[in-house]
Amino acid sequence: MKAESGSMIVKRRSPLSVSAMRPLHPLLGSIESPTENITFDRTSHPEHHTVKVYWMESKKRGSELSKEELDEWLTTNRRSLPNRAFIQDQTRASGLFVYDIAIDLRTLFCVSTNKLEPELFPEIETKLREQGWTDGKNIFGNCLVCPKEKRDEIIPALAKAIINWRITSNQARTFSLMETVAIAINNDANQIAYAIRGELKDNTERPDAKPVIDETAHADIFVTPIANSYIAGSIGSVDALKKAEERLIKLISSFDYENQL
Repeated sequence: MKAESGSMIVKRRSPLSVSAMRPLHPLLGSIESPTENITFDRTSHPEHHTVKVYWMESKKRGSELSKEELDEWLTTNRRSLPNRAFIQDQTRASGLFVYDIAIDLRTLFCVSTNKLEPELFPEIETKLREQGWTDGKNIFGNCLVCPKEKRDEIIPALAKAIINWRITSNQARTFSLMETVAIAINNDANQIAYAIRGELKDNTERPDAKPVIDETAHADIFVTPIANSYIAGSIGSVDALKKAEERLIKLISSFDYENQL
């Protein structure tokens, strides 16, 4: 993440790393045909995507209309300016997909105070200290640590956002429930890869694969009832996502942010 203010630039590496969504196995995902036309809809955040309109003067761009002038013109002419981008010839993916999220607890609630490569504007550092952030130290050096009462407020919201993350759209033709089949939580990336994976079948003439949820992996696994639709004999729980959320809250809250070294 990068922010500029005048001649000063601050940078901070995000404590959360989210992978691309990918097929659980190359044979468990596919691209559907034919292609379709879609719209990139930005109307839900109009303040983030400003529409600029200019006067035309002798086939050349003139001055930009002010908000008041634009509002008056739209009202007078009974027109609208949809904030959408039309995208042609797109394909749709289907199958079983997986993604990974890594959380760096060392920097989640700690912001470096290193002046050589600053992560904070001086005025923001002053503001954080006034709000109760204290001096600490992690593997990267001196830092400011978020107060516990603020962490207790943020952690449940963060866990809920991670567990219930979805690609959403207000376009009915592209709506998908994106139901979660299973979640694996652990501090070992290999164990997570073992827990939810695809395996080749050895009793078919053509290459084929099946999804596997391995309960023997050293990871906390939370399986939803939808898993039985894809894995024969799989038994899920209707409160699996809630339990995963609670487990995530416990793991993040138990980290000693003040005494990392």
